[in-house]
Amino acid sequence: MSLRSQRRIAASILKCGVHRVWIDPSRIRDVELAITREDVKRLIDDGAIRKLQKAGIARQKEGRRRK
Repeated sequence: MSLRSQRRIAASILKCGVHRVWIDPSRIRDVELAITREDVKRLIDDGAIRKLQKAGIARQKEGRRRK
């Protein structure tokens, strides 16, 4: 089953984009069964769904860009 709707709900709860939502691969079965916002919130509290850290800019690339 697709996790698209769960990922979208989690992204709105976590206030981030869908690509920053991490779902624990070992708990995919639990996430598939979550169909409401409350279910997704419970999984976030349990740690099955997390928000990934923003990717930074590598200093080497920043230096090249300034030249």
